[in-house]
Amino acid sequence: MNLTIALSRAAPQQNMINDGDYMTEKTTQQPLGVASDLNAELDLCDNKAHIMRVMTSSEDMTWATPQKWFDYLNLEFGFTLDPCCLPATAKCKKFYTPVEDGLSKSWQDERVFMNPPYGREIGKWMKKAHDEALNNGALVVCFVPARVDTDWWHRYAIKAADIRYPKGRVKFEGADASAPFPVAIVVFRPRV
Repeated sequence: MNLTIALSRAAPQQNMINDGDYMTEKTTQQPLGVASDLNAELDLCDNKAHIMRVMTSSEDMTWATPQKWFDYLNLEFGFTLDPCCLPATAKCKKFYTPVEDGLSKSWQDERVFMNPPYGREIGKWMKKAHDEALNNGALVVCFVPARVDTDWWHRYAIKAADIRYPKGRVKFEGADASAPFPVAIVVFRPRV
């Protein structure tokens, strides 16, 4: 083998680690491949890092629900409250922004459409949805990532009356491409 052509380099070997509410990547180094693949592999790693930032970021609540998805669900449920949005992305006449803090408000007897921030705070939103349906007569429809490997999914989502898994990937309003993750529609119905 010609040593000037073959290169020994370290390529990431990914392992998933459970850090509580989320599965995160742990990267280790392992020799692999040839130099011609290096740029493609680095681009792939940058893309994966970007995807992880997008999937776990709760800094930006502007992941607006596609209007056609909201309209479809609204026909069935007749929503009255959007508890976690910005004024520009609100889907209902009654809504709460981050300043108003929808987690601290009562959703009693509301018909709630919830597209929560998809970061580390999502567990708090799912708990709120579950508890409001159980204790305060709210119907809550959650438009969330289908993260069946998370703590919040097993504590709250799994207890929902109905879970729907849309085929394909959703393209959020204003996004250039479809989301890098599947979504689920989790429906908490009020206790009767």
